[in-house]
Amino acid sequence: MADCEPIAHQFMDLSVPDYAYMFGFLQADGHLEKGTGRKGRLTVEISARDSHVLHEFQRLTPYYSNITERTRATNFAEVHTSAIWTLCALEARTRINELGLPYGRKSRTIAPPRGTFSARDYVRGIIDADGSVGITEAGFPFVAVTTASTAVGLYVCLYTQQVTGAERALNRNARDGVYNILYTKENAQRLAAHLYYPGSLCLARKQAAASALSEWVRPAGMRSAPRRRRWTEQEDRILLRLNNDAEAAAELGRTEKSCCIRLWRLRNGRARMPADQ
Repeated sequence: MADCEPIAHQFMDLSVPDYAYMFGFLQADGHLEKGTGRKGRLTVEISARDSHVLHEFQRLTPYYSNITERTRATNFAEVHTSAIWTLCALEARTRINELGLPYGRKSRTIAPPRGTFSARDYVRGIIDADGSVGITEAGFPFVAVTTASTAVGLYVCLYTQQVTGAERALNRNARDGVYNILYTKENAQRLAAHLYYPGSLCLARKQAAASALSEWVRPAGMRSAPRRRRWTEQEDRILLRLNNDAEAAAELGRTEKSCCIRLWRLRNGRARMPADQ
């Protein structure tokens, strides 16, 4: 790999925003293939118009890798040119695999990495690879994520709830068994502004779309859903003491689903425990 700046951090240190984004993107759109012996490769194939991201991945990777292009007919276009990034180094593949990118089929088994990682950059990587940002036909801002992984879907829902206050149910659709998670209007604006911050590594077209969302203004007379109640430390204490969704919902005046999600977040370190716990 030539003409690249030296890497100042350990390869795939997920506390570094660019690596967290890269890992989220790889989990959603990468393929790790294991060959015989030391052979194998990691590949990512995306539209050639987005190849700048692959060049960033190449820059961030202190091992030899290459980017090629191919043109072929697809179900969506008679002529489609894609860019393919290929990384074969065993040490690099081992590191990425240990972080949580399985070899072979992985769409249902991927999960957020264990340990410290830059959450909003990881989520942006998932959305860039497996999501959409834009304006609906009705003229409303939206951010959507499609994933087959329950763990990733749940994490996106919980993280976005923390950012926007919007709760989402996680249900596979009947047609192809994946989760379609959608945020619209002000929730989409807040999420896009949070994820696509200035200077962040991302697909240029999605960053442009995220910027365009900020121009939308709710029409006069359009009703707005009330903001979600924020959890207080006292409510968290009651929830932990009762350790029962139904009882907590009755005492706190919340839904069982809300109590279930909050308890999961507390127990798994996704929310801060009350000071006296």
